[in-house]
Amino acid sequence: MKIKLILSVALFMGLFAVSSSAHADKKTTKLPEKENFHIYLLIGQSNMAGRGVVDPAANKPHPRVLKLDKKGNWVPATDPLHFDKPKIAGVGPGSGFGPAIADVSPDVTIGLIPAAVGGTPLSRWVKGGDLYERAVKWAKKNQKKGVIKGAIWHQGEGDSSNPELYNSYQKRLSGMIVDLRTDLNEPDMPFVMGELGEFFTRPGASTVNEALHGIAKSVPGTGVASSKGLKAKSDQVHFNAAAEKEFGKRYAEQMLKLQKQTAGKE
Repeated sequence: MKIKLILSVALFMGLFAVSSSAHADKKTTKLPEKENFHIYLLIGQSNMAGRGVVDPAANKPHPRVLKLDKKGNWVPATDPLHFDKPKIAGVGPGSGFGPAIADVSPDVTIGLIPAAVGGTPLSRWVKGGDLYERAVKWAKKNQKKGVIKGAIWHQGEGDSSNPELYNSYQKRLSGMIVDLRTDLNEPDMPFVMGELGEFFTRPGASTVNEALHGIAKSVPGTGVASSKGLKAKSDQVHFNAAAEKEFGKRYAEQMLKLQKQTAGKE
């Protein structure tokens, strides 16, 4: 009887160990060599975090696109990429951006750091702001594992109602880009900004978009992804899922263009 009991316990412990090991493997994705792991920062507010409705049937990860989860682990990049507001987080531009970059770089794995937070003003993203410092912290920690290849930015809705904020937007965002590059020791890091949606009608929306294009003309290594023709959800604030994925491809197009320019200088 004792022998049967011992064997049963041993069998149970063995199965538990195998199960635990398999579970752990699902949590941890093996990363490639540092030079083949290209990392991108996703920063801004809700239209970067994504509010598009997730289609479970289409929610399949690209084999070479990973995301940083809220515990700091690299995992397959399924939607939602962001975890700023779990109950409403959905499809954002990162969902189109990551695969588009990966498809033209077959020898590398893409890592997305989803640092955007809905409803946040630029003041929280400039140096000294809590979200700026958090994004820098996450990026620096992962520079040990990969190479920071760029950042994509969508923000401005939160600054488009106050004249003091939208009239100073170009100066403040330009300064943030310089600080971010300095703090990450990536002086030529490409930085792509996305236009506010054509459907977004707050007083300063056009001024913010003009500021983005002004930065692209005055700050080297920056570009703007067009929002032309992209559709909104019913709230007329957020892009819908299809628009977000297309937007991500436009971000990728600008990113690749900037990277090519940077490579030409080396």
